[in-house]
Amino acid sequence: MWAHALTAPETFERVLVPTPRPANLDDGQVLLRTLAGGICGSDLPIFRGRRSWLWQDDAGGARSVPGFPMHEVVGEVVASLHPDLAAGDRVVGWASGCDALAEFVVCSGDELAPFGAHLRPEVAILLQPLACVLYAVDQLGRVDGSTAAVIGLGPIGLLFTHVLKSRGAARVIGVDRADRSDVADAFGVDEYAHLSSDTWAGGLGDADRPDIVVEAVGHQVSTMTDVVTAAAPGGRVHYFGLPDDATYPFPMMTFLRKNLTLVSGVTRDRRRALIGAGSYLAAHRDLESTYVTDVFPMDHVQQAFATAAAPKRGQVKVAVTT
Repeated sequence: MWAHALTAPETFERVLVPTPRPANLDDGQVLLRTLAGGICGSDLPIFRGRRSWLWQDDAGGARSVPGFPMHEVVGEVVASLHPDLAAGDRVVGWASGCDALAEFVVCSGDELAPFGAHLRPEVAILLQPLACVLYAVDQLGRVDGSTAAVIGLGPIGLLFTHVLKSRGAARVIGVDRADRSDVADAFGVDEYAHLSSDTWAGGLGDADRPDIVVEAVGHQVSTMTDVVTAAAPGGRVHYFGLPDDATYPFPMMTFLRKNLTLVSGVTRDRRRALIGAGSYLAAHRDLESTYVTDVFPMDHVQQAFATAAAPKRGQVKVAVTT
């Protein structure tokens, strides 16, 4: 089968590798024919050449297996040892080995769910990040009536603003040093701050501090100080995403004296989360046309990743299709 291998920083090569065999599946696994994939912010540092402490081979080196790095996948089931999935099903979810830049991929069936037949694969890919955001907002508890702020209005941050607004947040603030004024309104942002997070946080008066602050940048340690600085006393802070560094400095005294709550973590019960995302999308059909903005053929994966790494006006999610 074909696959795309990251052979150097920002350099993909198409390679031929053995096709996974249905006879080698373990219980609960499925073999997918890849239909589409989504580029996540956690993929981009690896694309740029950064060694991720999360993805290492047995010798401690950076992973570079064919198909890596892509975990957001839409595919057609070719073979299944999962009781709820059968050959021919179209599903969305997680590629267990983050190796979905390939013709076929083996996944855990517990991390996949079917999606509406009307959705094109490149649109259905939004259900995976949406599932993560819905799970994260659930961990925050009730948000209705609150003032919520999201730092970082990339694809994940915009889903946070959309979900927080739909869950009843009285005011949703979006913060980004890149100009996101062209997409903020469509995703429920009531107040857009075109500022760096430290400038925004440092300029808040006590009456302006949000009850909830979401860190949706995920690639720098300084923003954790900014969300703690910005939050109102008794507020809640959510760190979302995969950190580039294993250890982050943290303003513990400010956190303590404000009586803040920190929430984080990976998405659990992924199949249920994906089903919940499907229900949310059915109630918010606007996302079908506003979220995935740039679609590339899989053979143009180099261009797709470069586009995701340097977003332009109007760009939200970048996807690839086979």
